[in-house]
Amino acid sequence: MTLAVFTSKIHLYHMEKHILKAVKRTLVGRKVSSLRKQGITPANIYGKNIKSAAVQVNVKDFIQVFKQAGETGLVELQLEDKKLPVLIHNIQVDPITEEPLHVDFYQVNLKEKVNAAVKLDIIGESVAVKDKIGVLLNLLSELEVEALPGDLPEKINVDVSILKAVGETIKVKDLKLSDKVKIITDGELDVVKVVPLVSKEAEKMAQEEAAAAVQAEEAKEGEKPAETKEEDGQKKTEEKTTEAPADKQTSK
Repeated sequence: MTLAVFTSKIHLYHMEKHILKAVKRTLVGRKVSSLRKQGITPANIYGKNIKSAAVQVNVKDFIQVFKQAGETGLVELQLEDKKLPVLIHNIQVDPITEEPLHVDFYQVNLKEKVNAAVKLDIIGESVAVKDKIGVLLNLLSELEVEALPGDLPEKINVDVSILKAVGETIKVKDLKLSDKVKIITDGELDVVKVVPLVSKEAEKMAQEEAAAAVQAEEAKEGEKPAETKEEDGQKKTEEKTTEAPADKQTSK
């Protein structure tokens, strides 16, 4: 069961202006490791009909901007005397320090639509969960949308406090965004769904029953009928006894 969109309390967050300073980068290849030691992140600028350019940004400034803008927030990249509208793409992260190793900035045309993945933030608490009659499953974490760069939402908050009973869902088609934003993701997909609450005791019992069923099936398959060999022996004996003896001639 899906809920009417006018009761779903879905909030759309629009683009804010984020500014990040960049400078041209001369070091390439393995030499960029020296930049990282100085707190600088190597990056590239690319885009449709745009000549790729090597740049670098302050790592702390970048992290701050990325926390606010994500991958759908429009960033004004200040490069020398230019102000370039870009989206943050393809961040390579150090698995240990979790700091960015390299970043791509996609320069956009503010008059051309782009496709982007917008993060879904689940807020509030489902009444069904609060009353301990169900569990909330978060089935979708982002939506693919199409819009002009300046109209892209940075995130969409979905308030699940309206979900009161087991079986209730909020689907993609229930999400009403701005008329300037087109949803590409399949509208029939569930964003969140309330499923029955399973206690630990019931879950353990179900696991034990499943294990017992498997063992019983294995035992059944492993059994060999004892009468098989006896039947084979008996069959051979019967074959011998049914053979007619050769006629014997006696002379007088």
